[in-house]
Amino acid sequence: MVDIFNKKLFHLVHSSFLTNSSIRKLLKHNPQLKNLYKMPLTQLKQIFQFDSSSMEKFTKEFLSIDVHKLIKLYNSKNIFYITYNDPEYPRQLKEIHDPPLILFYMGDKSLLSKPSIAVVGARAASQYALKGLDFILPQLIKNNIVIVSGLAKGTDTYAHEKTINFGGKTIAVLGGGFFHLYPSENKALAGKIVKNHLLLSEYPPIIKPERWHFPMRNRIISGLAKGTVVIQAKKRSGSLITADMALEAGREVFALPGPINDSLSEGTNHLIQQGAKLVTSGSDILEEIILD
Repeated sequence: MVDIFNKKLFHLVHSSFLTNSSIRKLLKHNPQLKNLYKMPLTQLKQIFQFDSSSMEKFTKEFLSIDVHKLIKLYNSKNIFYITYNDPEYPRQLKEIHDPPLILFYMGDKSLLSKPSIAVVGARAASQYALKGLDFILPQLIKNNIVIVSGLAKGTDTYAHEKTINFGGKTIAVLGGGFFHLYPSENKALAGKIVKNHLLLSEYPPIIKPERWHFPMRNRIISGLAKGTVVIQAKKRSGSLITADMALEAGREVFALPGPINDSLSEGTNHLIQQGAKLVTSGSDILEEIILD
């Protein structure tokens, strides 16, 4: 029964007309997606709040999606998926606002059940910030903490690479599908991650990354982790949005202090003023998180 439900959900998330929100509305009306393909179009139109033209386009597209062909294609590329109904779905991710309905993955799925810390920061990270990671990561890795980040340039890339070099485990959460890896210069790094770590995305592999995907991606990064470390950030940045999401989920937020005359430290220094824990080593983080 779970497999049937999962395939129906897989089908729904491949529709370009449906968002997480619209699928949730459907699930509210039909939690098990029973008789999904026999539901009256008038009922679906009302649930999705489509006009007649949108409903017609949705129906045409939905019927053209070959679920079995896509699953076969993905599996041939070692891409698999779990839904929020699966026992392997991360418990901590269910606690956040708007948890992803489905997660596509490549690599070691067991890392989802391990204690983890998220690392975020500026794409144009300075040497000071990267050196800070050299002080923070080894002790976390020694204590079997998985490092979660977003495979972006700068801080994310360094966090993934250093974790691998230090012999730790890492999860990279993408803002698009696996067939459209972004940034393209991180394809080699993604290849390393797939072999012994975990690549994760809520977006089907065929979906190209969009600008608005990345703030959505950030809720998964912070949602998987017991705490989020902000290494470097301007006063308005995606890293601070990730920190806010961590706080909303009741998770710890840590920040690396920086020079007061550096714009890339304005965000982290502000977080510390607002109550984030100042961090200069991995032990500062281990003191605050409870390891299962």
